[in-house]
Amino acid sequence: MILKLVLLIFLLSVQFYQNKSFALENHSNIGLASWYGIEFQGKITASGRLFDMHKFTAAHKFLPFGTIVKVVNLRNGKEVIVNIIDRGPFSKKRIIDLSHAAAKTIGLVKRGIARVKIEVISSP
Repeated sequence: MILKLVLLIFLLSVQFYQNKSFALENHSNIGLASWYGIEFQGKITASGRLFDMHKFTAAHKFLPFGTIVKVVNLRNGKEVIVNIIDRGPFSKKRIIDLSHAAAKTIGLVKRGIARVKIEVISSP
């Protein structure tokens, strides 16, 4: 069941990505970030990799897997570099879901969400 759900999410995200027209170079966006952790620890992500909440990774709606992104918490100026390995967030109000390690680095864990700027550093 979980594998079918992951496959469905992957196929939908590929279709969504193919319909997006954007240049990855200098791509940046401002919006809300959230985080995910223990409940997904060790589970397979949309990219096929195992999720590890202690690594600096993130989920994004359409950036290609392997894209390296800088995330800046606009409230405190703290920043972190993450690798996109999953799809999400599944809320229209949020633009990125960070692993627990990444969220902790920018001071996001306690509040749960924060206004951030994301900027593509490199893409595969």
